[in-house]
Amino acid sequence: MVTQDAQARIVVGLDGSDASIEALREAARLASLLGARVDAMTCWDFPGFYAAPYALNASDFESTARQVLDDSVQGAFDGDIPSNVSARLVQGPARSTLIDASKGAAMLVVGRRGRGGFGGLLLGSVSSACVAHAHCPVLVVHPPKEEGLPTYD
Repeated sequence: MVTQDAQARIVVGLDGSDASIEALREAARLASLLGARVDAMTCWDFPGFYAAPYALNASDFESTARQVLDDSVQGAFDGDIPSNVSARLVQGPARSTLIDASKGAAMLVVGRRGRGGFGGLLLGSVSSACVAHAHCPVLVVHPPKEEGLPTYD
C-alpha cells in the first residue's frame, strides 16, 4: 500500500515489443492523471542454454538490453521523455524481477505479448505470470492496431 507521503509508483516492463512500448505510453498517461511516477524496467539475463561452469561475457547481453531500453523509452515519447518517467536496466529473469518490483507499486503495466516465440498465445508467458502473481493490480496493454485479431463491436 502506498502512503500519502510517498508518490505512487507505476512499474512497466519493457522488452522492445510494440505492446510494451504502448504499455509505457499508457502508464505515463495514467501516472500524469494520478500524480504518480513511472519506473520503466528492462530485464536481462543469460539464456538457459548458456549455463556453463566458466564465466561468460555479460556485456553483450547487457548492452543489447540497454539498447532495447533506450530505444523503447525514446520511441514511446518521440524523444520527449516526461519528467516522471525513469528507466532502469535490471539483471534477472523478467517474470520474477517484475513480480518483485510490483511490491509496493500502485500498478504493474505490461504488454499483452512480448518477443516470445508462441504467436498464437493471447497472453505471453511474462504477462501471464505477472497477472497471476503480482503484488498489485496489473494492466495488460495491447499493441496499437493488432492485425489478425477479431474485433468485438
